[in-house]
Amino acid sequence: MHIETAFVTLFSVATAVALVARWIKIPYTVALVVAGLVLGSVRAIEPPHLTKELLYALFLPGLLFEAAFHLDALKFWQNKWAIHLLAVPGVAAAIGLTALLLQPVANALHFVDGFAMKHALVFAALIAATDPIAVVALFKSLGVPKRLAILVEGESLLNDGTAVVFFTLIFGVVSEGSGSFSLGVAALDFVRVVGLGTLVGATVGYLASKLTQRVDDPMIEITLTTIAAYGSFLFAEHFHLSGVIATVAAGMLCGNYGARTGMSPSTRIAVESFWEYVAFALNSIVFLLIGFEVHLEALVRSWQAILVAYLAVTVGRAALIYVVTFFLRRTKETLPWSWSAVMTWGGLRGGLSMVLVLALPKAFPHRELLVTMTFGVVILSILIQGLSMTVLLRRLGLTGVRGDRIDYERERGILRAKSAALSALERMQKDGAVHSVAAAQLRSEYEGAMADAEMRMKDLHLQAEDLREEEERATRRQLLLSEKDALLGALRNGYLSQDIGDQLLEDVDARLIQLESES
Repeated sequence: MHIETAFVTLFSVATAVALVARWIKIPYTVALVVAGLVLGSVRAIEPPHLTKELLYALFLPGLLFEAAFHLDALKFWQNKWAIHLLAVPGVAAAIGLTALLLQPVANALHFVDGFAMKHALVFAALIAATDPIAVVALFKSLGVPKRLAILVEGESLLNDGTAVVFFTLIFGVVSEGSGSFSLGVAALDFVRVVGLGTLVGATVGYLASKLTQRVDDPMIEITLTTIAAYGSFLFAEHFHLSGVIATVAAGMLCGNYGARTGMSPSTRIAVESFWEYVAFALNSIVFLLIGFEVHLEALVRSWQAILVAYLAVTVGRAALIYVVTFFLRRTKETLPWSWSAVMTWGGLRGGLSMVLVLALPKAFPHRELLVTMTFGVVILSILIQGLSMTVLLRRLGLTGVRGDRIDYERERGILRAKSAALSALERMQKDGAVHSVAAAQLRSEYEGAMADAEMRMKDLHLQAEDLREEEERATRRQLLLSEKDALLGALRNGYLSQDIGDQLLEDVDARLIQLESES
């Protein structure tokens, strides 16, 4: 299959999956992986393989930049200790603990002969990076506390980079032999790769942000952010630094400093919309490709090894999360224990782990076992944790859907249904399809039901201030979008000059941005 045909087919499948996922109410990324597994098992499509080159050249920079661009730097800084503890020493500790749990069990159950600690460390390092895309999307839809979402997303942005660096260092030591290993040299190398990668990303992001201050053209500013995303990654990787960390630094600088100082409201909305679509498109393809890469027969044959590896990874993450939570108890960044459970269960694994294991040399000992275990852990984490996260959040009381909200939504649905029926009745009477006497009786019934629903909604409004604020924000946003639509129509039809239309549109966009920042 030609590459163009493959991508058109993948996008078509992704669109269909998105519609089905919305209908049956499961996380979109989970549905994509399932679709990839099914289509891959029947060989319905021959897509491109998820290689390291493809992930690094196309997927990773765009996904990382979009997440960093939309991450509030102030909120990130307010949780700096928690995020950095989880993403740097926490990743190192999780790697060590996972390896310590996995290696003796693997040998006791005789998965392969000679499964040493060095092989367990390589696996633990490549599986360390988390991919919380499905979880963060659920957080937004369920009204989970924003600080919890910041912690999960901020940790993932950093641990992608640190996990890759740790993997590179560990693989280098394992390949060259322990005789050449020096903890001091390894620590300096880690600081160099991460520190200089941050400097590269910050420099590229700053230059792109300064350029956006000198132009006021959405297309040019979108292009500048694209250059910042992929340029920072390529530049850092060229000098053997962390491209992941560089892209995250560039994204945070462009999304906070650049967007606020150099972009007009209209441009900022255009840039944010562009990157939201890029993230949707890239996520759609990469999660489908994850499903296609997995061979179900191999997973079934190695179910014991996969289960042991999955338990070791999960227990290792749980220990890391709860230890960090304990150390933060007496600081300003203290975390509720219920959040620790969510952060443990939200540590899904994704495409980066699969690409790292596929990049292992063919001659590396036990490579096939490591590939199978990695694929299995990724699939189990996405399916088991991704599908059960909603239940966990509701059991812990961390969702915004309370009883009064459910009652309010029910009454609002009744009101809209009765209103639609009343409008249909008016049309039927106007067309002579119903007698005026019957219409009057039916109108009285529907108006009574609407009055009852409105009264119940009023009572719920008085009881819950957040419901009033949320509905007001949603209504205000719809009104602003209606204003914008009317202005765009007036511009298209020549009722407004371009200069006046641009000024009015910028005012509406500024109010939209302010509304989003308050929510």
